[in-house]
Amino acid sequence: MSLSAARPCAAPLNVTAPQRSAPAPRLEVGGGTRGARSWPPTRPSGPPALPAARRRPPGSVRPPAPGPPPRPKQGPPGPASPRLSRPIGRRRALGLSSMAAPSSAVSCEDFAEFQELLRVMRTIDDRIVHELNTTIPTASFVGKVDASQTCKELYQSLMEAHTSRERIIKNCIAQTSSVVKTLREEREKAQDDVALLKQLRKEQTKLKLMQSELNVEEVVNDRSWKVFNERCRIHYKPPKSQ
Repeated sequence: MSLSAARPCAAPLNVTAPQRSAPAPRLEVGGGTRGARSWPPTRPSGPPALPAARRRPPGSVRPPAPGPPPRPKQGPPGPASPRLSRPIGRRRALGLSSMAAPSSAVSCEDFAEFQELLRVMRTIDDRIVHELNTTIPTASFVGKVDASQTCKELYQSLMEAHTSRERIIKNCIAQTSSVVKTLREEREKAQDDVALLKQLRKEQTKLKLMQSELNVEEVVNDRSWKVFNERCRIHYKPPKSQ
């Protein structure tokens, strides 16, 4: 008995070869070949999907964006009015008059002190010019302000200021002229006195400077009267004696 006869024959195995997928189509570009890719790449159609938190139900309306806060309502503008609706008043006029006259006796020995006093006293002209420009009404407000009384008070203040300054200047000129005259007489008696000659020249220089203040005073007064005549020409007529 043979060995093959003793063993039963095994059934042949049915082995199926794996199936190969179809090769991807190739796209020829410029004579070459590329792998299985579509060109250009496809993109999903339609708008991108929003996150769940930002999605709105269909048919809903987007709420309007918040705008700026509303402005408070303003009423209609009132009628225009002049800056000052009344004359400067007696108290204010007295204040201007106190600036025109010095509170103490004027010293003519130091020219720097004398010049500073005049500078302070001349500031009243600047204040009066300011009052003329801001208080006297224009033609549109001529019926709302007593321009005649205001011009009269300012005229009196100007006259007092100019008279006071002129009196001080002329008084110091007279005093200094008297000192120069005395020093000249002493100089004739003592020709060799160097200190006396130095003092004489000092007083002569001071006298010339004081005389020049009269020219400065004339310029300041002319400027003030020019503004006064422009603003008060039709409201007030000064006395002819002035």
